Amino acid sequence: MTEFEKEDSVVLHDVHSEYDGETGTVTQVMETMFGDATYTVSFEDGQEQGVPADALEAAAGDDADDDEE
Repeated sequence: MTEFEKEDSVVLHDVHSEYDGETGTVTQVMETMFGDATYTVSFEDGQEQGVPADALEAAAGDDADDDEE
């Protein structure tokens, strides 16, 4: 399972969400009492809270070793 960090670009996979298949940005990482992480992901027109890691996929072109100048 992939762990995500704040500001990562991700694709949401949740058929029950209106943002299913959309790319968004992780804005908050929260740890549950079981040690798992859930995420708040912001999209152009809203956000989804409490998203588990297995419902997220790294967006294409989002590399952890991006060179930012």
